[in-house]
Amino acid sequence: MNIHEFQAKQLFRDYKIPVPESRVVTSAGQALAAINSLSGAGWAVKAQVHAGGRGKVGGVKIVKTATEAVDAVSQMLGQQLITQQTTAAGLPINSVLIEQTTAIKREFYLSLIIDRHSEKLCFIASEAGGMDIEAVAAESPEKIISLFIHPAAGLQAYQCRQIAFALGLQGEQLKKLHKLMTGMMQLFLDKDASQIEINPLVETETGDLLALDAKINFDDNACALHQDILALRDTSQEDEKENIAKQFDLNYITLEGNIGCMVNGAGLAMATMDLVKLKGGTPANFLDVGGGTTTEKVTEAFKLIVSDKNVKAVLVNIFGGIVQCDVIAKGILGALAQIKTDLPVIVRLEGTHAEEGRALLHNVAPNIIPAEDLDHAAEQAVALAGGAA
Repeated sequence: MNIHEFQAKQLFRDYKIPVPESRVVTSAGQALAAINSLSGAGWAVKAQVHAGGRGKVGGVKIVKTATEAVDAVSQMLGQQLITQQTTAAGLPINSVLIEQTTAIKREFYLSLIIDRHSEKLCFIASEAGGMDIEAVAAESPEKIISLFIHPAAGLQAYQCRQIAFALGLQGEQLKKLHKLMTGMMQLFLDKDASQIEINPLVETETGDLLALDAKINFDDNACALHQDILALRDTSQEDEKENIAKQFDLNYITLEGNIGCMVNGAGLAMATMDLVKLKGGTPANFLDVGGGTTTEKVTEAFKLIVSDKNVKAVLVNIFGGIVQCDVIAKGILGALAQIKTDLPVIVRLEGTHAEEGRALLHNVAPNIIPAEDLDHAAEQAVALAGGAA
């Protein structure tokens, strides 16, 4: 689960991680009061969306006067912000953060993630702050420092000093970085985060360290344990179909193709999408209906797929094990009875009750097309969808 920058910075304050003074507003009328409550000779006006790269597309503006701030807020609110991390539709700007500007001496990158390979938490730091860390890793890997935390020992003072020395910090700054990294570590563990990123972490002209930006992701599987974190969720920043899928315990991810896929099992779903690509098509979604699915869940899953205006054909690939193929067939028929679609539906059923499932779908509608095997099914889906999206 993602949260907004202003929410992440409030958590930073709770854990003694220094951030600039700021106010969040949801209307232009609130902007002037926010400016009057903040000191300084200038402010950053920052659109609050769940995506990076805001500054490159006008989502962050530096202003010098209250009038400029109000104008910037007015221009942002209610708009869709499109960045390299969003879809072509962008994300809605429903709130704006107004923040004191800071006299910056240097910028750094600092994050804390879970390293699956080593099964440890890992601090990643770089002297190249404010840039895309992926680009830094590709072009100047020597500027990336990785520090693994032993789960039993925890973060050690000497490790903080290693990061500090690598970034060129000295004197009292070593203590400040140690306090900041300790706060990140405690926040990560307390709230079951999956990533905490500060880009940039800045050294001010006075030698202080300040988190100028804040990004926190949380483990979806642990959010039920943290109602305070769940309360920060903004569904307007999430895909509508994915939100509906969560209500029915379906694993659904929207993609950009034109072939809707309904599969049981994540591995089979990935293999199905790979085969669609191999045959020259493009999947419109990832959808795993799960092993213990029901007719009702299959009906909702099918309705989700068909509701995508980009879908030109539907590929159903079911290998019956725990889930029975006749349950899938009943779900498809239930969905078709509700939504009435002429989209071609290519169905491949194998395994438990496969014959019963095929019998239920036999000659029911001209757009329901049986497939002999998965290879044949993928070829038919691509052909009937008109090729790649």
